[in-house]
This record gives sequence, structure tokens and C-alpha cells, in this order.
Amino acid sequence: QVQLVESGGGLVQTGGSLRLSCATSGRSISSHSMAWFRQAPGKEREFVAAISGFALSKNYADSVKGRFTISRDNAKNTAYLQMNGLKPEDTAVYHCAAARTVAIPTSTDGYDFWGPGTQVTVSS
Repeated sequence: QVQLVESGGGLVQTGGSLRLSCATSGRSISSHSMAWFRQAPGKEREFVAAISGFALSKNYADSVKGRFTISRDNAKNTAYLQMNGLKPEDTAVYHCAAARTVAIPTSTDGYDFWGPGTQVTVSS
């Protein structure tokens, strides 16, 4: 089993930046793909970014491409999401997820472990 805990969320103004962290425990996640999803009130959970094991591949949703950067530090069993140029439409609960696969799925069905989420609020 893998446990995931997100941190780094908060309230920020439009154009600001936040860095989210996803700390994992239970077993090494070096070979697991990791991803960030987000869910706004009344909306479905949507894909934000994903990174393969050993950071060989990355994928981003079009809505965040060029503004967000996903990374990982396997020595610390932690994944990150650097968010720059934040917009009010980025407001959501951000969840990290881990998949027992070398692929980097973009759907929630592709992930086996989930964190409880951290709230990101962007004011206009």
C-alpha cells in the first residue's frame, strides 16, 4: 500500500504562485507514475499533470501547459506541482495520485492510490 498526503495549498491572488507537495509513505514510489488531479465544486475531478517513474516522461492538461510544472524526488518519496500564473479558474481541491504502471494515465481510473487533497483558492 501507498499513502499520499498533499500540502502547500492556500489562498493566492491572480498571477501568483504556489508549490504543492505530495509526500508518500508505505513503500517506494520510484517506479510508480504520479499525477495531480483537481476538483472544483460541482465539477468532476480532472487531470492536471503526470510524471512517469524516474521522471522519464511528463504530460500536462492543455489548461495548465506552460504555467504548471510537475516534478519528483524519488530519494524523498515526494512529488511536486509548481504552479505559476495562477488564475481564478485554477481554484479547486488538488489531489495527488500514484499508479502501479510505467504509463502516465490521464484518467482517474488509471490510478491506484489517492491523497485527501489540498485546497487552492485563487482570488481575482
